[in-house]
Amino acid sequence: MTTTYGTIPSESLGTSRGEFISRAKERIKSGLGPARQWREMLHRHAVGVPTSAGDAFSRARTNFGYFRMNYAIIVLLIVFLSLLWHPISLIVFVVMMAIWLYLYFLRDEPWVIFGRTIDDRVVLVLLSIFTLIALFLTRATLNIVVSLLIGLVVILIHSVFRKTDDLFQDEEAMSSGGDGVTRPLTEPSSSS
Repeated sequence: MTTTYGTIPSESLGTSRGEFISRAKERIKSGLGPARQWREMLHRHAVGVPTSAGDAFSRARTNFGYFRMNYAIIVLLIVFLSLLWHPISLIVFVVMMAIWLYLYFLRDEPWVIFGRTIDDRVVLVLLSIFTLIALFLTRATLNIVVSLLIGLVVILIHSVFRKTDDLFQDEEAMSSGGDGVTRPLTEPSSSS
């Protein structure tokens, strides 16, 4: 009778590595799940000029809540492209992206600190501030500021001109209502 204490059989090592990769793929898919489909975000028939400043503000607020993950991806992509000519800043940015992936994009459950659940918006703001501080320390200030302004303008234009009548709540939010009826995030205004 031989003992194998402290050794890992080669079959289980391959299986665990395969399971780890499979779990990582599933986590990436489920973590990016809240990002809305790009087709839905860029739907050309859902573009329209707001009727008033109140309508523009309402659209911007609703679209920001609905497309928050997509907007974060857009801004991070614009910042990444602006840092291609600053290698040190790019390295810092890649490290920060790994932190973003772990803390924001790939999380299955909300953060709980001292028994309090931390909202996704708080995590988004804190990560944004931390990322900006880390990048400003690399002395690529002009590139960062310009890319952030470009990202803000892109998001603002999209959020104001994207109609919200066809945006629907998540299935989880609908199931809490209990009736299974799909409702738009905002009620369409009446034409009277």
